[in-house]
Amino acid sequence: MKNQRKMSCFERRIVLLRLVAVLGLVFGMGAPVLAAGYHDGKTATDLANAPACTVEWAEPGTPALDVSFLLETPAGGQGHIRIKEGRLARPDGRRFRIWGVNVTGAGALPAKEQASRLAARLAHLGINCVRFHMMDRPAPNGIIAANRQDTRELDPAQMERLDFFIAELKRRGIYADLNLNVGRPYKPGDGVKDYELLGFAKAVTFFDERLLELQREYARQLLTHRNPYTGTTYAQEPAVAIVEFLNENSLIEAWMDGRLRGQNTRKNPGTWTDIPASYAADLTRKYNAWLAGQYPASTLARWRAAENLPADAPIPRLNPSQFAQAPKERFHAEAEFYLEVERDYYQSMAKFLREEVGVKALLAGNSDHGHHRTGYPQLAGISLLDVVDSHVYWQHPNYVTDPQSGKKTGFTIGNTPMVDDPLFSSVVQLSRSAFAGKPFTVSEVNHPFPAEYAAEGIPILGAYAAFQDWDGVFWYTLTHRDLAAMDQKVAGHFDLAMDPVKMAQLPAGALMFLRGDVRPALKTVERSYTREQVRESIRLPAKERPYHTPGFPLSLPLRHASRIASFDGSPTAAFAALEDKPIRSDTGELTWHYGEKLKGLVTVDTDRTQAVIGFLGANPVRLKHLAVESLTPFGALTLGALDDRPIARAGKLLLTAAARVANSNMEWNEKRNSLVKWGDAPTRIEPVAAIVRLSGLVEAGKVMAAPLDGAGRPLPKTVAGVRNGDQWLLKLEAPTVAYLVWVER
Repeated sequence: MKNQRKMSCFERRIVLLRLVAVLGLVFGMGAPVLAAGYHDGKTATDLANAPACTVEWAEPGTPALDVSFLLETPAGGQGHIRIKEGRLARPDGRRFRIWGVNVTGAGALPAKEQASRLAARLAHLGINCVRFHMMDRPAPNGIIAANRQDTRELDPAQMERLDFFIAELKRRGIYADLNLNVGRPYKPGDGVKDYELLGFAKAVTFFDERLLELQREYARQLLTHRNPYTGTTYAQEPAVAIVEFLNENSLIEAWMDGRLRGQNTRKNPGTWTDIPASYAADLTRKYNAWLAGQYPASTLARWRAAENLPADAPIPRLNPSQFAQAPKERFHAEAEFYLEVERDYYQSMAKFLREEVGVKALLAGNSDHGHHRTGYPQLAGISLLDVVDSHVYWQHPNYVTDPQSGKKTGFTIGNTPMVDDPLFSSVVQLSRSAFAGKPFTVSEVNHPFPAEYAAEGIPILGAYAAFQDWDGVFWYTLTHRDLAAMDQKVAGHFDLAMDPVKMAQLPAGALMFLRGDVRPALKTVERSYTREQVRESIRLPAKERPYHTPGFPLSLPLRHASRIASFDGSPTAAFAALEDKPIRSDTGELTWHYGEKLKGLVTVDTDRTQAVIGFLGANPVRLKHLAVESLTPFGALTLGALDDRPIARAGKLLLTAAARVANSNMEWNEKRNSLVKWGDAPTRIEPVAAIVRLSGLVEAGKVMAAPLDGAGRPLPKTVAGVRNGDQWLLKLEAPTVAYLVWVER
């Protein structure tokens, strides 16, 4: 008919879903599998008319979705977090885990009127620790005074914001992780040579005496500052769980990446830059002085002769292009020099913080990251401290930069699903860094926006982090900006605050990880390395990623726990091949199905949490209490008890059903690996259209599901469960990611 309105794609899918539901109810049939190629029929703006779904931060009060019962208040009420048997523990010895977020730059310093609401909302989401990142910047983006010719004073107004926010977090049971040197710029009054050429001064922070002095000065100022709202200094504050020295900053990593050549001449060069020539010359002098104390003159003369150098010439440092052909003795000498500089830095900084500043918190030096290369040389130094840490991003954006200005002009992402690639998943990459006898945290992790498979990230990592028995996970980042001034759109690749999918999944992950719904592995496989193996791992090809341990079966960390036993032990033993599919954890609770493209699926099957994550339409799955028949081809569904009972007897449950998220007017390029338009507010979602079957609910007389909005409040239309034998069927079609399910008995 001429005036008949054409149904949207979403409406057509709901009609089809209703037909599927009728077939299932009347004939007891399962839903047909309707998924085809994931991008079939999609356009560059295919979510332009999808339902709006936004995150709300301004609403006070307690939302219907509240998992703050997982937290103990106040943070540090019994004393400092400590280490017991190689794990984080409360003062009374009970196990402590971190489910956290980062706050970055200005995002770490909310105004007072925002800080209380922000702290309360984080507690409701199950966040029990906040990592304060990139605060060593001039105000308003950090705590350094901006109205000076140096960077050697803290800004009182910014410290007031920090103090109040940390006090509000503490009151609600949320700890702090304070980062020291991250992205500090330098000014003429700092007395730093070539300060405009340093960028973030990565690598140089390990060996330049002036920069070492400034690091200690900043640490002393921040950590001896007394918070008027708590009455304690940050050095003594029991709500400060961890203090980190550096962020993704390694001298030996810079050597591996060719960033110690001394060729940078561009001002304000950014993060990953070569060091200036003056610092390269200093490093060469230090290297030669070290060689003179380690090797006989005859050995050094032989090395000079091999390169046709005069007898008194300094021995040059190697570049990555020379690694493969360098004589073993020569290569290992330089590698050991960098390793020793890093060890000395970590040990001297730890001594300074403990003995001179009086820091009571646990200390972390740095993070293993960049899993295309070995991490063992960095970990050899990091593992000397209290906490070992790692970072990873599933398909981190590759930025296009202008060669003249160094400014970013575009990006590309892989935009492929992790469920199809378990052996190189975030789980496997991170697992290489965990060290026996040391707490292990992941202080940065994310599936960066606008990845279309990002809904897989939080539930998969929450489950496997619990299985690996890690000590903490911090999602990067809640925000880089003041939340009060943000539009309701995803502002950057890493910002979670306005992402309705990730924000709804955080409490589901907290249930899995903090409550321990997923059991730790029954078996832990340890491996050791000789010092020579650590050095030689630098020369291993990229095909050995991410473990850089030839012969290591990459499915092992999905079956058992994985730990490093030693970097000064016996050589790593051979491992038996593991090739069976699917990959099942030794507890039987986690299964990773993979093999065919666009059919990967992860399932979590425990008494209190169940989940199906991946290509739902291609994999009809029935768990103990949860079965899903989906018209949405890819998504993540989690079901977790919200009271202290198993799902079978729970009175209230959290059901999340997540697929894609986009900004309004967002537009993909033709290859679907970048954006032509970033888009505007509000955020829009692809609602999961599915029939959820709940079974084994003991003595259930009625099951209802209330869809929740972006503030965790119930939406008007409640979904009534339909009984079908031992099953209760819930039809999902609301424009939301989260449902509150209650069971009446």
